[in-house]
Amino acid sequence: MDVRAKQRLCYRGIFLPLACVAAVSPHVISIVMCLPATELLSMPDKHYLNWKLAEIYDLDSPWSIDRDFYLSLAGAPPQRILDLGCGTGLLCDAYAAKGHHVTGVDPSPAMLKVARRKPAGKKIEWVESSAQNYQSNDLFDLIIMTGHAFQVLLDDTDILATFAVMRRHLKSTGCVVFESRNPSVDWENGWNYEMILEYQGEIIRESRRFLTMENGRMIFELHYEFPDESLVSTSELRFSSRSDIEERLVASGLRVENLLGNWNCVPFDEVSSPEMIFLARASTP
Repeated sequence: MDVRAKQRLCYRGIFLPLACVAAVSPHVISIVMCLPATELLSMPDKHYLNWKLAEIYDLDSPWSIDRDFYLSLAGAPPQRILDLGCGTGLLCDAYAAKGHHVTGVDPSPAMLKVARRKPAGKKIEWVESSAQNYQSNDLFDLIIMTGHAFQVLLDDTDILATFAVMRRHLKSTGCVVFESRNPSVDWENGWNYEMILEYQGEIIRESRRFLTMENGRMIFELHYEFPDESLVSTSELRFSSRSDIEERLVASGLRVENLLGNWNCVPFDEVSSPEMIFLARASTP
Protein backbone atom coordinates (compact mmCIF):
# COMPACT_ATOMS: atom_id res chain seq x y z
CA MET A 1 0.00 0.00 0.00
CA ASP A 2 1.35 3.46 -0.93
CA VAL A 3 2.34 5.32 2.23
CA ARG A 4 1.05 8.53 0.68
CA ALA A 5 -2.47 7.13 0.49
CA LYS A 6 -2.80 5.84 4.06
CA GLN A 7 -0.84 6.08 7.27
CA ARG A 8 0.59 3.09 9.13
CA LEU A 9 0.31 2.55 12.84
CA CYS A 10 2.59 0.03 14.52
CA TYR A 11 1.63 -0.84 18.06
CA ARG A 12 1.45 -3.98 20.19
CA GLY A 13 -1.97 -4.89 21.44
CA ILE A 14 -4.11 -2.19 19.80
CA PHE A 15 -7.28 -3.27 18.04
CA LEU A 16 -9.20 -0.63 16.11
CA PRO A 17 -12.54 -0.95 14.30
CA LEU A 18 -12.24 -2.01 10.66
CA ALA A 19 -8.45 -2.27 10.96
CA CYS A 20 -6.33 -4.93 9.26
CA VAL A 21 -3.89 -6.36 11.78
CA ALA A 22 -0.78 -8.32 10.81
CA ALA A 23 1.87 -9.53 13.24
CA VAL A 24 5.40 -8.63 12.21
CA SER A 25 7.33 -9.55 15.37
CA PRO A 26 6.67 -10.76 18.92
CA HIS A 27 6.83 -7.13 20.10
CA VAL A 28 5.33 -5.03 17.30
CA ILE A 29 2.05 -5.37 15.44
CA SER A 30 1.38 -3.40 12.29
CA ILE A 31 -2.10 -1.92 12.11
CA VAL A 32 -3.00 -0.61 8.68
CA MET A 33 -6.30 1.22 8.60
CA CYS A 34 -8.71 -0.19 6.01
CA LEU A 35 -11.36 2.49 6.20
CA PRO A 36 -13.51 3.80 3.35
CA ALA A 37 -12.16 6.84 1.51
CA THR A 38 -14.54 9.21 3.27
CA GLU A 39 -13.35 7.99 6.67
CA LEU A 40 -9.71 8.46 5.66
CA LEU A 41 -10.39 12.08 4.73
CA SER A 42 -12.11 12.68 8.05
CA MET A 43 -9.26 11.28 10.20
CA PRO A 44 -5.94 12.25 8.58
CA ASP A 45 -3.75 11.43 11.60
CA LYS A 46 -4.70 7.92 12.60
CA HIS A 47 -2.13 7.56 15.34
CA TYR A 48 -4.01 10.03 17.56
CA LEU A 49 -6.63 7.34 18.03
CA ASN A 50 -4.11 5.71 20.34
CA TRP A 51 -4.89 6.55 23.95
CA LYS A 52 -1.23 6.59 25.02
CA LEU A 53 -0.29 9.17 22.40
CA ALA A 54 -3.24 11.32 23.38
CA GLU A 55 -2.22 11.17 27.04
CA ILE A 56 1.32 12.41 26.35
CA TYR A 57 0.37 14.97 23.67
CA ASP A 58 0.49 17.95 26.04
CA LEU A 59 3.96 16.87 27.18
CA ASP A 60 5.57 17.12 23.74
CA SER A 61 3.28 19.97 22.62
CA PRO A 62 2.91 22.20 25.71
CA TRP A 63 1.77 25.81 25.87
CA SER A 64 3.80 27.86 23.39
CA ILE A 65 4.10 31.23 21.65
CA ASP A 66 1.63 30.28 18.93
CA ARG A 67 -1.05 29.64 21.56
CA ASP A 68 -0.28 33.03 23.12
CA PHE A 69 -0.94 34.54 19.70
CA TYR A 70 -4.26 32.74 19.23
CA LEU A 71 -5.39 33.51 22.76
CA SER A 72 -4.77 37.23 22.16
CA LEU A 73 -7.11 37.23 19.14
CA ALA A 74 -10.27 36.90 21.20
CA GLY A 75 -12.01 40.16 22.08
CA ALA A 76 -13.65 40.98 25.37
CA PRO A 77 -15.60 37.99 26.71
CA PRO A 78 -17.91 36.43 26.07
CA GLN A 79 -16.99 35.71 22.44
CA ARG A 80 -18.15 32.61 20.57
CA ILE A 81 -15.06 30.68 19.49
CA LEU A 82 -14.78 27.59 17.27
CA ASP A 83 -11.54 25.56 17.36
CA LEU A 84 -11.37 23.14 14.42
CA GLY A 85 -8.89 20.36 15.18
CA CYS A 86 -8.76 21.23 18.87
CA GLY A 87 -6.77 18.13 19.89
CA THR A 88 -6.46 17.86 23.66
CA GLY A 89 -8.14 21.23 24.14
CA LEU A 90 -5.29 23.22 25.65
CA LEU A 91 -6.31 26.41 23.84
CA CYS A 92 -10.05 25.79 24.26
CA ASP A 93 -9.50 25.53 27.99
CA ALA A 94 -7.62 28.84 28.06
CA TYR A 95 -10.39 30.61 26.14
CA ALA A 96 -13.08 29.18 28.42
CA ALA A 97 -11.13 30.22 31.52
CA LYS A 98 -11.37 33.81 30.26
CA GLY A 99 -15.15 33.56 29.97
CA HIS A 100 -15.58 32.80 26.27
CA HIS A 101 -18.14 30.35 24.86
CA VAL A 102 -16.02 27.69 23.18
CA THR A 103 -16.69 24.78 20.84
CA GLY A 104 -13.83 22.34 20.30
CA VAL A 105 -14.03 20.01 17.29
CA ASP A 106 -11.74 17.04 16.68
CA PRO A 107 -12.12 13.68 14.92
CA SER A 108 -10.17 11.76 17.58
CA PRO A 109 -12.14 10.34 20.53
CA ALA A 110 -8.88 9.73 22.40
CA MET A 111 -7.86 13.38 22.13
CA LEU A 112 -11.31 14.58 23.16
CA LYS A 113 -11.23 12.28 26.18
CA VAL A 114 -8.12 14.12 27.38
CA ALA A 115 -9.68 17.49 26.46
CA ARG A 116 -12.76 16.90 28.59
CA ARG A 117 -10.52 16.57 31.67
CA LYS A 118 -9.15 20.10 31.32
CA PRO A 119 -9.96 22.48 34.23
CA ALA A 120 -12.65 24.30 32.23
CA GLY A 121 -13.59 21.23 30.22
CA LYS A 122 -17.17 21.10 31.45
CA LYS A 123 -17.81 24.62 30.19
CA ILE A 124 -16.77 23.70 26.62
CA GLU A 125 -18.86 22.05 23.92
CA TRP A 126 -16.81 19.13 22.58
CA VAL A 127 -17.74 17.73 19.17
CA GLU A 128 -16.28 14.59 17.59
CA SER A 129 -16.09 15.50 13.91
CA SER A 130 -13.65 16.35 11.17
CA ALA A 131 -13.32 20.01 10.26
CA GLN A 132 -14.75 19.25 6.82
CA ASN A 133 -17.94 17.70 8.19
CA TYR A 134 -18.69 19.93 11.18
CA GLN A 135 -22.26 21.26 11.23
CA SER A 136 -23.99 23.59 13.67
CA ASN A 137 -26.62 26.29 13.77
CA ASP A 138 -24.22 28.50 15.74
CA LEU A 139 -22.25 31.42 14.32
CA PHE A 140 -18.85 32.36 15.74
CA ASP A 141 -16.83 35.52 16.34
CA LEU A 142 -13.55 33.66 15.94
CA ILE A 143 -12.81 30.42 14.09
CA ILE A 144 -9.31 28.96 14.42
CA MET A 145 -7.34 26.00 13.12
CA THR A 146 -4.01 25.73 14.95
CA GLY A 147 -0.98 23.48 15.27
CA HIS A 148 -0.54 23.34 11.48
CA ALA A 149 -3.67 21.18 11.33
CA PHE A 150 -4.44 22.84 7.99
CA GLN A 151 -1.54 20.92 6.47
CA VAL A 152 -3.14 17.53 7.05
CA LEU A 153 -5.82 18.54 4.55
CA LEU A 154 -4.16 16.78 1.65
CA ASP A 155 -6.71 17.24 -1.12
CA ASP A 156 -8.28 20.35 -2.64
CA THR A 157 -11.72 18.95 -1.83
CA ASP A 158 -10.81 18.78 1.87
CA ILE A 159 -9.45 22.32 1.87
CA LEU A 160 -12.51 23.73 0.12
CA ALA A 161 -14.85 21.78 2.40
CA THR A 162 -13.07 23.15 5.48
CA PHE A 163 -13.16 26.72 4.18
CA ALA A 164 -16.87 26.26 3.44
CA VAL A 165 -17.44 25.19 7.06
CA MET A 166 -15.55 28.25 8.27
CA ARG A 167 -17.50 30.62 6.03
CA ARG A 168 -20.87 29.06 6.88
CA HIS A 169 -20.30 29.35 10.65
CA LEU A 170 -18.69 32.80 10.66
CA LYS A 171 -20.50 35.89 11.95
CA SER A 172 -20.55 38.82 9.56
CA THR A 173 -18.03 40.60 11.80
CA GLY A 174 -16.09 37.43 12.64
CA CYS A 175 -12.54 36.38 11.82
CA VAL A 176 -10.96 33.12 10.61
CA VAL A 177 -7.33 32.45 11.58
CA PHE A 178 -5.09 29.50 10.70
CA GLU A 179 -1.48 28.87 9.74
CA SER A 180 0.55 26.81 7.30
CA ARG A 181 4.32 26.46 7.04
CA ASN A 182 5.97 28.52 4.31
CA PRO A 183 6.96 26.06 1.53
CA SER A 184 9.90 28.31 0.54
CA VAL A 185 11.71 27.39 3.76
CA ASP A 186 14.06 24.38 3.89
CA TRP A 187 12.08 22.20 6.28
CA GLU A 188 14.09 19.02 5.67
CA ASN A 189 17.09 20.32 7.61
CA GLY A 190 16.07 20.70 11.21
CA TRP A 191 12.92 18.59 10.97
CA ASN A 192 14.30 15.67 12.95
CA TYR A 193 14.34 15.76 16.73
CA GLU A 194 14.64 13.50 19.75
CA MET A 195 13.20 14.08 23.20
CA ILE A 196 12.68 12.25 26.45
CA LEU A 197 9.32 12.52 28.22
CA GLU A 198 8.24 11.36 31.66
CA TYR A 199 4.66 10.26 32.19
CA GLN A 200 3.35 8.64 35.37
CA GLY A 201 6.86 7.66 36.40
CA GLU A 202 7.73 6.09 33.04
CA ILE A 203 10.37 7.32 30.59
CA ILE A 204 9.21 7.66 26.97
CA ARG A 205 11.61 8.35 24.11
CA GLU A 206 10.13 10.24 21.16
CA SER A 207 11.79 11.07 17.85
CA ARG A 208 10.71 12.56 14.53
CA ARG A 209 12.36 11.49 11.27
CA PHE A 210 12.07 13.13 7.88
CA LEU A 211 11.56 10.68 5.00
CA THR A 212 10.74 12.51 1.76
CA MET A 213 9.58 15.81 0.31
CA GLU A 214 8.09 15.60 -3.18
CA ASN A 215 5.67 17.90 -5.00
CA GLY A 216 4.92 19.85 -1.85
CA ARG A 217 4.18 16.72 0.20
CA MET A 218 6.29 15.71 3.18
CA ILE A 219 6.36 12.18 4.57
CA PHE A 220 7.80 11.68 8.05
CA GLU A 221 7.75 9.22 10.93
CA LEU A 222 7.19 9.61 14.64
CA HIS A 223 8.79 6.96 16.84
CA TYR A 224 7.74 6.32 20.42
CA GLU A 225 9.61 3.98 22.77
CA PHE A 226 7.59 3.05 25.85
CA PRO A 227 9.07 0.76 28.53
CA ASP A 228 7.01 -2.20 27.27
CA GLU A 229 6.28 -1.40 23.63
CA SER A 230 7.23 0.62 20.56
CA LEU A 231 5.05 2.64 18.21
CA VAL A 232 5.89 4.05 14.78
CA SER A 233 3.52 6.33 12.92
CA THR A 234 3.95 7.58 9.34
CA SER A 235 2.28 10.87 8.46
CA GLU A 236 1.95 13.24 5.51
CA LEU A 237 1.72 17.02 5.33
CA ARG A 238 0.85 19.26 2.41
CA PHE A 239 2.87 22.47 1.92
CA SER A 240 0.53 24.70 -0.07
CA SER A 241 1.73 27.99 -1.54
CA ARG A 242 0.39 31.35 -0.45
CA SER A 243 -1.32 31.86 -3.81
CA ASP A 244 -2.98 28.43 -3.69
CA ILE A 245 -4.41 29.08 -0.23
CA GLU A 246 -5.57 32.59 -1.07
CA GLU A 247 -7.23 31.37 -4.27
CA ARG A 248 -9.23 28.77 -2.34
CA LEU A 249 -10.18 31.26 0.36
CA VAL A 250 -11.58 33.62 -2.27
CA ALA A 251 -13.47 30.75 -3.92
CA SER A 252 -15.02 30.01 -0.52
CA GLY A 253 -16.26 33.54 0.11
CA LEU A 254 -13.40 34.59 2.37
CA ARG A 255 -10.85 37.38 1.92
CA VAL A 256 -7.40 37.71 3.48
CA GLU A 257 -7.28 40.72 5.76
CA ASN A 258 -3.71 40.16 6.94
CA LEU A 259 -0.87 37.68 6.42
CA LEU A 260 1.78 37.35 9.11
CA GLY A 261 5.12 35.57 8.93
CA ASN A 262 5.69 34.59 12.56
CA TRP A 263 4.06 34.59 15.99
CA ASN A 264 5.44 38.05 16.79
CA CYS A 265 3.10 39.51 14.14
CA VAL A 266 5.85 40.38 11.64
CA PRO A 267 4.43 40.76 8.10
CA PHE A 268 4.91 37.75 5.85
CA ASP A 269 8.08 37.57 3.75
CA GLU A 270 8.06 35.00 0.96
CA VAL A 271 11.74 34.13 1.38
CA SER A 272 12.39 34.16 5.10
CA SER A 273 9.14 33.81 7.06
CA PRO A 274 8.67 30.37 8.62
CA GLU A 275 4.89 30.71 8.87
CA MET A 276 1.99 31.88 6.76
CA ILE A 277 -0.57 33.03 9.33
CA PHE A 278 -3.81 33.90 7.57
CA LEU A 279 -6.37 36.28 9.09
CA ALA A 280 -9.48 36.22 6.92
CA ARG A 281 -13.00 37.62 6.99
CA ALA A 282 -16.16 37.05 5.02
CA SER A 283 -16.11 38.65 1.60
CA THR A 284 -18.53 41.50 1.13
CA PRO A 285 -21.33 40.71 -1.37
